[in-house]
Amino acid sequence: MPIRISSELPAFRTLGEENIFVMSKERAEHQDIRPLKVIILNIMPKKIETECQLMRLLSNTPLQVDIELLQMASHISKNTSRHHLEAFYKTFDEIKDNRYDGMIVTGAPVELLDYEQVDYWEEITRIFEWSKTHVFSTLHICWAAQAGLYYHFGIPKYPLERKMFGIFPHRAEVKKSLLLCGFDDVFYVPHSRNTEIRRDDIEKERQLAILTSSEISGVHIIANKNGRQYFITGHSEYDRDTIAAEYFRDVKKGIDIQLPYNYFPEDNPEKIPVFSWRCTANLMFSNWLNYCVYQRTPYNLDELEIRSWTWETDY
Repeated sequence: MPIRISSELPAFRTLGEENIFVMSKERAEHQDIRPLKVIILNIMPKKIETECQLMRLLSNTPLQVDIELLQMASHISKNTSRHHLEAFYKTFDEIKDNRYDGMIVTGAPVELLDYEQVDYWEEITRIFEWSKTHVFSTLHICWAAQAGLYYHFGIPKYPLERKMFGIFPHRAEVKKSLLLCGFDDVFYVPHSRNTEIRRDDIEKERQLAILTSSEISGVHIIANKNGRQYFITGHSEYDRDTIAAEYFRDVKKGIDIQLPYNYFPEDNPEKIPVFSWRCTANLMFSNWLNYCVYQRTPYNLDELEIRSWTWETDY
């Protein structure tokens, strides 16, 4: 089944040109199917690019997914037009009474700031708290993973001496995790961050489990053992050239940036990067939608507020 998005959204044409099955919401209304309701809180600067990346991955399942886009009302975006935001995005006040099967919270380039210094920190913490009763399962990506772990569990972040930048090998630590079904013994994930969270802090919290990690880039996926929150420190949604664009941008600005690890063939920036993480990314997002959301969320989303979701599951 396709993802359901507005036919006027730029991603609709982009994904259609890639032969990815998308369906307009108008057409979907004629199908007698209860689609999964997924909301994406997009706080990345290049919102249209991030929309396409995430929707490409969410479309790779037999499930019908109805997607909504959420923005921060307390932050003015400098890289996305006001027209695009007004046409396709909602604010928290507009959706706070709704319930969703799933939510994705993207990263943001604010990791070097203390959390409380981020201009939308108060608003995003309201959303984090709201998600516990109005969303069945939430994926937090990169900075959002660090921010979510800090808000929900008090896990601190630490600055890195050098940016964690490139494509790193990972292994599963909880091999029976539903999110990791079908993963290879070694799989690759992009990272692009200047801060980290540490294993010792996570292991002190009994409600958390480290699902995957890398000897080089550290902990990768952390799960709440109730199966309803995942914190992902990498960027599996990145396209082939996303890291290249970041690298050349920083070089042009005169920033002292190292070559991304394990990315350009023979460490030659003139060569096309190998797309070594695409299958893992598709598998992770389809596993999340199928096993962590579709198989477990109540058919009637009103029950999210009246049921007690405290059991430990196959995280």
